[in-house]
Amino acid sequence: MTLASSPSPIRVETGHGDIRTIQPGRTWEQFKHLQKGFENSRGLRLFYYNGTIEILMPGEAHELFKSVIGFLIETFLFHRGIEFKPTGSMTQEKEGIAAAEADESYQIDGYRLSIEVNFTSGDAAKLERYQALGVDEVWMWEDGSLAVYHIQLGPSAQGRYEAVERSGIPALADIDLNQLSACILIGETSRIQAAQQLLAAYPARGY
Repeated sequence: MTLASSPSPIRVETGHGDIRTIQPGRTWEQFKHLQKGFENSRGLRLFYYNGTIEILMPGEAHELFKSVIGFLIETFLFHRGIEFKPTGSMTQEKEGIAAAEADESYQIDGYRLSIEVNFTSGDAAKLERYQALGVDEVWMWEDGSLAVYHIQLGPSAQGRYEAVERSGIPALADIDLNQLSACILIGETSRIQAAQQLLAAYPARGY
């Protein structure tokens, strides 16, 4: 990752072809105005939280990995006969507080899952956004491995995310994350081989 210097409060981060522009000190109204101006811009993603606007222009590697991860999730769920709703990069919003466009997102048995490929900014700010949006689970792909964060409910947890070794979404809980990470890397060159290796470890269930 490289960080471009600028005399303005706006930062530009680049990594693996991604360009992320970070604009602190912005209002929700400014975000909505910007969002309207970019509504026909394909591929570009907008985020807002805690007075900061982020604009992501994903590079080829980013789009490849997010696509491979989504493909493997959908292949696994189809193999298990589990219904799901793919919601892609749709805008998830909580008025005046937070907005995000995940790389991929799903609704599975009442759970909300968001997936992020991370080539620039760290996890913390992204997790805070999704916490404000009440997303049940966030998957982060970074440096060749997958980290999974599940929201913890209850009086003491206060809706914070905790890193988990297995998904907290029952439909995905059987997946070994190290094995899935290996399959994602295989998928960089062959989706067929990636899917074959993943499914070989998990017997299909009846429909």
